[in-house]
Amino acid sequence: MMGLLWRRLAVAVPTLFLVSILVFSLQKLLPGDPALALAGEERSPEVIEYLREKYRFNDPVPVQYAHWFGSLIQGDFGTSIRTRLPIGRMLLEKLPVTIELAVLSMLVAVLLGMPIGIMAALKRGTAIDYGASVLGLAGLSIPNFWLGIMLILLFSVNLGWLPAGGYVPPSESLWLNIKSMIMPSLVLGTGTAAILMRHARSAMLGSLRQDYIRTARAKGVKERVIVLRHALPNALIPVVTLGTLQFGELLAGAVLTEQVFGIPGFGKMIVDGVFSRDYAVVQAVVLCTAAIFILMSLLADIAYVLLNPRLRG
Repeated sequence: MMGLLWRRLAVAVPTLFLVSILVFSLQKLLPGDPALALAGEERSPEVIEYLREKYRFNDPVPVQYAHWFGSLIQGDFGTSIRTRLPIGRMLLEKLPVTIELAVLSMLVAVLLGMPIGIMAALKRGTAIDYGASVLGLAGLSIPNFWLGIMLILLFSVNLGWLPAGGYVPPSESLWLNIKSMIMPSLVLGTGTAAILMRHARSAMLGSLRQDYIRTARAKGVKERVIVLRHALPNALIPVVTLGTLQFGELLAGAVLTEQVFGIPGFGKMIVDGVFSRDYAVVQAVVLCTAAIFILMSLLADIAYVLLNPRLRG
């Protein structure tokens, strides 16, 4: 286990370093001058030059990267040129919101995808199986923003059951927080539910074809015991590891959902940073998201080893 951790960390550190280089370099390809955006409507030449000197926009790109990376490894993400707030504080404020959305979305995905996928495998070739395939294809095909708008029209505009957007912290009102997160969680969780459903079905079918399942049936073991005690635990191994990776993708892929519902998380933060040419914010969010995804990949590897005794050594 420790050997696996060290090998994964040996890959993770250079990966993060390369991601930081790519993020910083690609940011420079974006059109527009952040100094002009900060200067306001008058755009005085003196103010523009002052801003370029203050934020090192005149320095060569390698020098800018070295200064940014040097501050980064000391825990200083810089200051937002739009809000004038420390980016580290902004990350700490926005990250819990996106994590809450990702957790609730994963809960929706598990509660929908896993039972449907397992039932489709047990009822292979029946109407239930074909219906599950149709639902899975629909979940993968329907765009998040369209589904979000449709849910808003139904549950907010027509029925008035749920708020159309916004976010209420749990510390202020747990009930309002849950109401504000129901539709975003459904939107973000349906695609992941479709992925989990398809993999759960495939894994369950593969497990049911194994020799030990045929042996158990030949011995007269009840079908319920075969499914719950023998087939299901082995089928869950790849699905659990996939779910861990999918959780990382939920954190990274909540941009459109947060924009549609006005949720102040990582997605909205990065969109605001792009439109305002706030390069430091965009770099910090992308790098933080990449670090979380690498961490989830590491957890997926660990979960696979823990769940599969044959890989322990």
